[in-house]
Amino acid sequence: MLDIPAVQRFHGHMCPGLAIGIRAAELALQEIGPHAQDEEVIAIVETDMCAVDAIQYLTGCTFGKGNLIHLDYGKNAFTFIRRADGKAIRIVVRPEGWGPLDPEHRALFERVRQGEASPEERSRFQELHQARARWILERPLEELFEVRPVEPTVPARARIHSAVPCEGCGEAVMETRARIFRGKTYCIPCFQALDRRY
Repeated sequence: MLDIPAVQRFHGHMCPGLAIGIRAAELALQEIGPHAQDEEVIAIVETDMCAVDAIQYLTGCTFGKGNLIHLDYGKNAFTFIRRADGKAIRIVVRPEGWGPLDPEHRALFERVRQGEASPEERSRFQELHQARARWILERPLEELFEVRPVEPTVPARARIHSAVPCEGCGEAVMETRARIFRGKTYCIPCFQALDRRY
């Protein structure tokens, strides 16, 4: 049983995006397996929206363990891989998976996003937003997602790399992310600042 209140506390609020993540994680847990204690399950997410918090919380895949990989494609698509046998599925949100078209919700969303909504409009938007999240949580999974098996390239397990000092700011930087400029080692921000000057 999924602990939806705990996911909501972790994320900070309930919204349609979080609901999508809860349902995608539910599907992944059914098809790929249980909560990842270490790196036995990998999640590759193609968005950075609210759904990722639910996936992280419910599957145990995290950036810190190296088994949550973000591809910045802006797509509501999530791939889950089981290391033990290479089984993998790609879960894509169907266009209709967000719920029926609601012109009032859309118009209020735009007003809230642009900072033009009145307190009453914000309240109404939250009411509609919560209703949409509940709709997502109650739908059959096959109505929300297209799921297909995929042949993944299984990422290597996370490695711990040495850190080296940046000659610009003095902060430690992972050696695999350091840049060399005129024989000196720099972190990426210091390297970019130097690169703009020369």
